[in-house]
Amino acid sequence: MTVLVAPSGFKESLSAAQVADCIATGLLRAMPEAHILKAPMADGGEGFVETLVSAVGGTLHPAVVTGPIGKPVDAFFGLLEGQDMPTAVIEMAAAAGLRLVPRDRRNPCLTTSHGVGELICAALDAGAKRILLGCGDSGVNDAGAGMAEALGVRFLDMQGRPLARGGAALCQLARIDMSRLDPRLANVRLDAAVNWHNHLLGPKGVARVFGPQKGATPEQVVILEQAMENYARVIAQTTGIEVGHAQGAGASGGLGAGFMGLLKGRLYPRYDIVMQYLDLDRLMAQADLVITAEGSLDGQTPFGKVPAEVARRAKQRKLPVIALAGTIGKGVALNFEHGIDAFSCILKRPCTLDEAIDNAAKLLTRATEDAVRLVDVGMRLAGPAILEGPPYPLSVSPPRDMDTSLAGFQHVPLCLGNGRR
Repeated sequence: MTVLVAPSGFKESLSAAQVADCIATGLLRAMPEAHILKAPMADGGEGFVETLVSAVGGTLHPAVVTGPIGKPVDAFFGLLEGQDMPTAVIEMAAAAGLRLVPRDRRNPCLTTSHGVGELICAALDAGAKRILLGCGDSGVNDAGAGMAEALGVRFLDMQGRPLARGGAALCQLARIDMSRLDPRLANVRLDAAVNWHNHLLGPKGVARVFGPQKGATPEQVVILEQAMENYARVIAQTTGIEVGHAQGAGASGGLGAGFMGLLKGRLYPRYDIVMQYLDLDRLMAQADLVITAEGSLDGQTPFGKVPAEVARRAKQRKLPVIALAGTIGKGVALNFEHGIDAFSCILKRPCTLDEAIDNAAKLLTRATEDAVRLVDVGMRLAGPAILEGPPYPLSVSPPRDMDTSLAGFQHVPLCLGNGRR
């Protein structure tokens, strides 16, 4: 049996490549004869640079930049080989990611994306003529104001005074001064890979949906929403670009809004960018089973997360898909409607977050072994159906109203999608 392992990374824990290695180890424990194809996935967040540099060749370049809480952090960008123009690939998480914000300092009213702009400057210094920015895993909600500030944009209040950094300060924004914007940007192509479902404003605006994940209290969410509304209004007055409800503008705490509205960069659905560099469809053509993974699987997964994109492409070839996750959240059953046939939580007993992070590799390896052994049982039960017949939708599903928050392996396929053993 050929198994394609196409996971995302586990945030603040394992990279996508490490997750793929753990899954492969557990899989071979259960099925030593299996042939494994590994395709670590990137969605614009952590691992975006490493994945693209590994896929097409290139070099990593270190840079010390301003971190999200204002202290220097060690970051990096990549220069890709074999491109039509010198291309620098940047992941905003390297300069303003949530992992860079200590747990007791997580306040998106104050954190800044300033270091992302500094990375862009460093890439320009290195001769880049195209900036490819990956958006994801952010610890900020300043809508790219910090990034733009590092590139020369000034944000002023009613008295003409510069604003403090952070998302909440944008409530006082009265004028944007673009006169000092780095002139090199006029001759550089600016592209960003974003979650196309993320908007800056509205019922599913970035502050409301993602603010609490970054430490915002309900009161701070209201402040950040007001700040984003004011920011969008002043951007429209300054550049004529409407960012409030543009697709992807809410990516990475609204960084997409600043990227398109102030730097005049172009936003793309992230997998339209990623799949230009990763040959996932070719690997799927060889597979009998697909295993994907992410740190959290819930009702938000179908809206731009790696497991859902992998499952969507797998279903075009009628391949069964298993998803492994560090945690299982509210609304997880929705994933059954988006191509994921089974899911398993790697946590089998209560533990602290620190324990889960420290033991993630061991937990994931064991969970993979357990899940694949169940697949093996299904294959034995299906018997000749696998070897002789077309794909059969044999499965055991939980009731729609079943509470799956503490469930382990939920949905057990009994045969493989290509009709091959």
